Amino acid sequence: MQYLLTLYADESGWSSMTPEQQQQGAGAYGAYTEALKQAGALVSANRLRPSATATTLRTTNGKTQVLDGPYADSKEQLGGYYLIDVPDLDAAMTWAGRCPGVQHGVVEVRAIWVM
Repeated sequence: MQYLLTLYADESGWSSMTPEQQQQGAGAYGAYTEALKQAGALVSANRLRPSATATTLRTTNGKTQVLDGPYADSKEQLGGYYLIDVPDLDAAMTWAGRCPGVQHGVVEVRAIWVM
């Protein structure tokens, strides 16, 4: 079954890190991604550009509005995702718990609803 692991964190955290801390962080994500690949669980993964580059559309009173930036204003922003294929929710939760994102933000686990 496929699960989407969405990673939320404070975007300003990266720029406040030292180059050494950034290198360690990138290394942790690289190792995590490689572990998913080796387990045959990785379907796809990507990092997202900053939320300031987002465009949000919504319809109000029958008219579509285009807004710059993310829909929700919050401390943590969606920064990336992993799409994994594992046997069940327990396995997805185990992988989510191993994600470096849980150390500095939130990892949401959601089952894919195949259409």
